[in-house]
Amino acid sequence: MECKMFCYQCQEAAKGTGCTMKGVCGKTDDVANLQDLLIYVLKGISLYTVKAKKLGIQNEKADLFIMESLFATITNANFDRDVFISKIKEGLVLREEVKQQVIKAGGKIEENMHDAAIWHGETAEDFEEKAGTVGILATENEDARSLRELLIYGLKGMAAYAEHAYNLGYTNAEIFEFMPKALAATTDDRFTADELIGLVMECGKYGVDVMALLDKANTASYGNPEITKVNIGVRNNPGILISGHDLKDLEELLAQTEGTGVDVYTHSEMLPAHYYPAFKKYEHFVGNYGNAWWKQDKEFETFNGPVLLTTNCLVPPKESYKDRVYTTGTAGFSGVKHIEDRVNGKPKDYAEIIAHAKKCAPPVEIERGEIVGGFAHNTVLSLADKVVDAVKSGAIKKFFVMAGCDGRMKSRDYYTEFAQKLPKDTVILTAGCAKYKYNKLDLGDIGGIPRVLDAGQCNDSYSLAVIALKLKEVFGLEDINELPIAYNIAWYEQKAVIVLLALLYLGVENIHLGPTLPAFLSPNVANVLVETFGIGGITNAEEDIALFMN
Repeated sequence: MECKMFCYQCQEAAKGTGCTMKGVCGKTDDVANLQDLLIYVLKGISLYTVKAKKLGIQNEKADLFIMESLFATITNANFDRDVFISKIKEGLVLREEVKQQVIKAGGKIEENMHDAAIWHGETAEDFEEKAGTVGILATENEDARSLRELLIYGLKGMAAYAEHAYNLGYTNAEIFEFMPKALAATTDDRFTADELIGLVMECGKYGVDVMALLDKANTASYGNPEITKVNIGVRNNPGILISGHDLKDLEELLAQTEGTGVDVYTHSEMLPAHYYPAFKKYEHFVGNYGNAWWKQDKEFETFNGPVLLTTNCLVPPKESYKDRVYTTGTAGFSGVKHIEDRVNGKPKDYAEIIAHAKKCAPPVEIERGEIVGGFAHNTVLSLADKVVDAVKSGAIKKFFVMAGCDGRMKSRDYYTEFAQKLPKDTVILTAGCAKYKYNKLDLGDIGGIPRVLDAGQCNDSYSLAVIALKLKEVFGLEDINELPIAYNIAWYEQKAVIVLLALLYLGVENIHLGPTLPAFLSPNVANVLVETFGIGGITNAEEDIALFMN
């Protein structure tokens, strides 16, 4: 079969091995190849950036470009071919700038620099020709390829969280040092498998750091999440639906829609925004509409008003509502209106989408009721005595961390069934859009503690780690794995990868990952994860519950 592209970075990789003609996500082969080339250019920039940092040169443009470009190549973020052509051109100019900085400072540039540091192209045709030679399969050794890609996918997830924190004014210089260091390492054939595994674990360390950074950015900006009932019905006003993850975009949209008669609803991973105190002052911030990202083709249709995509989790829009879709930040799709970034610290301008909303009918109601969330670490730790008493008395036998992603595959119904069949003396700790498999079920509570504790977005998996570490301390345990906590995590894309690496860095063992193990894990690399950390897959709800409970 002809191979027009190759991508296996998400859980829905075709046939469980990789997309070769078109991405299951909707990504076309030319966009996929251009994304590969952009990553290649980032490796070239990184080779010079590593040298520059050793000389004390800090090029903020290079740091931000690496972060933003990694994020742009994440699954379901940007499908716009022109964006990637523009980014490649920008990257080549920036690579030369960093190189010249190194030379000017007296740094040594080796004659045998990797091709990623010296290749140059100018036209789209140049880029497409080169892209066919630098993709994933260019690394012939299967295990080296697997470890390099695992590292790169961790970096992509890290970059996503770093960008959200950056948008709120928070950075960590060590994270910006690690990203080019890791990218540069993927060009060096001298790295052994053990050395690459060491870098993967170091990536997990910075995964913890970046999630802590974002947690600080979010809570310092908007307050600690509170237990909140979120309306899932609608009002009789026109509305704007905001999806994705970026809270700064939401803040600016709410400020600009206030008093306009336009309501604002969240969708998918934006649901946890309702838990932050700062957003509760907006009376027109009225609820959550719909479910996880993959149902947007139906839910965007019935919403009637315009939709703002702030980050990844965009499904190629249907023609019937494409004219109502707006993107901003990292998100993009050819033919869809894009709201430009902030200039000189001024807010983004949402005037066009607000004017559009005023011309639209109110949303069609697709459900009624409320869902409860806001159980981030600050809230749960305030209930620590109650939780500890429930564990000591036997009222709570076990906690199940069911964080991660939702997706289209029918096999993901496993997580609904798993939640339904869990014993009544167990509690689910969740974060990410995986919660939509069970957060609207009536699973009850244990002594006033809801059996589903939603900490927030995928990045708020950090909260679940903080909770576990605190419980370890409270119970006086030496090992986090002695806690009555089991990990049954659903994954989809690269942000779940960095969460997984972060948990491994923290020493968490026996994590079960589904609905399938990543296609990018070679048999040997998968075996290392199984033997070292007890990583496992899933079978069926009954057998897995029996395994976990024992």
